Amino acid sequence: MTGADVLLLALGAVAVGAGALVVTTRHLVRAGLYLVVCLGALAGVYLVLAAELVAWVQVLIYVGAVVVLLLFAVMLTRAPIGASDDLDRPGWPAALIGGGAGLGLAALLVDAYRWTRVDLPTPGTAERLGEQVFRTWVLPFEVLSVLLLSALVGAVVLSRPDIGRRPADGRGPARADNQGWGAKDRAGGRP
Repeated sequence: MTGADVLLLALGAVAVGAGALVVTTRHLVRAGLYLVVCLGALAGVYLVLAAELVAWVQVLIYVGAVVVLLLFAVMLTRAPIGASDDLDRPGWPAALIGGGAGLGLAALLVDAYRWTRVDLPTPGTAERLGEQVFRTWVLPFEVLSVLLLSALVGAVVLSRPDIGRRPADGRGPARADNQGWGAKDRAGGRP
């Protein structure tokens, strides 16, 4: 075993361990942070495999944007941030499905390659990758950006209870307390 093999095994163990913590923790924010660790370890795997561009795209897009979007969505929708009692479903169905899928994929790979050495293709360049992404895959790239934007807008709409409600008296937008801004202040109370 070479040093690269040991590093790949270590990073793979970190990624699998963090992924297991993502789906087993009862804290939603901690699950997002464990996801950062998992995706960071995957970026490290890409670096060991000499795919630097893919590693930095992984860090910038997934760790830097998607996980931050996930955490902002959790915070904007007023989801429970601490330990949640409704997240304690039995884990054996998920473990059974995940273990079965893992064993099935392992059996498929062993049957397909039978431990033979596979020749690696010539390494790609950033120019070739850019051509593929922005010529061949430009439509899925844009669809994904619209999907992420709509998820952010949906999180904002869900977090504001006054958006989309009918006004109580027909004079303006409805408020959460159905009295409007400053009604408590005019009545002598503090908002």
